[in-house]
Amino acid sequence: MESVLRAGALYLVLLVLFRITGRRSLRETTPFDLVLLLVVGEATQQALLGEDFSMANAVVVIVTLLLIDIGLSLLKQRSATAERVLDGVPTILVHDGRPIEDHLRRSRIDVNDVLEAARERQGLTRLEEIRYAVLETDGTITIVPVDR
Repeated sequence: MESVLRAGALYLVLLVLFRITGRRSLRETTPFDLVLLLVVGEATQQALLGEDFSMANAVVVIVTLLLIDIGLSLLKQRSATAERVLDGVPTILVHDGRPIEDHLRRSRIDVNDVLEAARERQGLTRLEEIRYAVLETDGTITIVPVDR
């Protein structure tokens, strides 16, 4: 039972920490981010298993984590509030060619990131060509161009 409680507590801690640190898609992950995730994984493994390194305990921990994840996904399907809390909401970064500085700062994204997304996805090179730039909940930036 201790392993189940450890897994549940650590899942919640990691969920909160990853929500605090912000959204970023896997494509935008830096090599340092990957190394950091590996280190977090190693520290997590030690915290989850404690002194019991048996195969049975590992299976209990893995099953617990997967069941929590499935449970939260079912909760998000049934509750818009839970979905907003757990996944966040899209954030408008640029409106009618003007950056929304507060949203950019809070999301830790700069105008160059928005312009890069605009070039890649729409072939746009200037902010004035962007009606909306939206940071999606999965960390990608959606660009809606100005009607021409």
